[in-house]
Amino acid sequence: MNRKKIKLFMPAILILTSFLGVIGCTKENSDQQPTAEQPKQEAPKQELPKQETPKKEAPSAPTTVVKNGDPLVPNPNEILVLVNKKRHLPSDYIPPDLIEPHVTFSFSGQSPKKTMRQEAAKALENLFDASQAEGMDMVAQSGYRSYSTQKQIYAANFRQMGESANQYSAQAGQSEHQTGLAMDVTCSEIGFQLEDTFGNTKEGKWLAKNCSRFGFIIRYQKGKEDITGYAYEPWHIRYVGQKAAKEIMTQGLTLEEYLSR
Repeated sequence: MNRKKIKLFMPAILILTSFLGVIGCTKENSDQQPTAEQPKQEAPKQELPKQETPKKEAPSAPTTVVKNGDPLVPNPNEILVLVNKKRHLPSDYIPPDLIEPHVTFSFSGQSPKKTMRQEAAKALENLFDASQAEGMDMVAQSGYRSYSTQKQIYAANFRQMGESANQYSAQAGQSEHQTGLAMDVTCSEIGFQLEDTFGNTKEGKWLAKNCSRFGFIIRYQKGKEDITGYAYEPWHIRYVGQKAAKEIMTQGLTLEEYLSR
């Protein structure tokens, strides 16, 4: 190829090269243009079941158990427990610390009714020691009685007296003897019987005057029948502790009145 032809082709080659360069740049620029980022669509999170923290239950009030519409006593082991026709002891209640006091009884041999709760038994020993020192001839006759024993006693009294038995004898669950805190006492002057004439004997008078010194009260007082629910029983003493006994006997109160103040 001669020099003349080369000169003719040179402009065409330069034009073609320039054209290809422009196209290349355009393509490069178009490749470098930033693209708008599409928002990432996150996969929905699978919610785990919530584990609820166990709630602490608020302490509930003590449930009152009733028998024939009347509440059972919630505190049968307390010294000042109140048992009457409206407040019953559970049928399976047995005092936890029954012992036999060292006093003279009106009968011989072993028997549950010779027992009392320990604190009451010791107090009864002190009472008998003091009474004997002052020439009294007092004997114990009946202390603790189980629910079933009291049921039999009331049934026998009911057969003899009918409905009036409820004034002189407690139904099962309503007797203080089941608490182990009560004792019936008597003397030879009335043939060791349990009757209201005991209150007129020297032993009965001494007992009414001095029982509180040892923590006992005459539980069923004369003139208080509408409160206690029972006839006068000068022979039935109940242990309540010296402080309560002194207030009750000095002020002529019943246990119901004393506890309701």
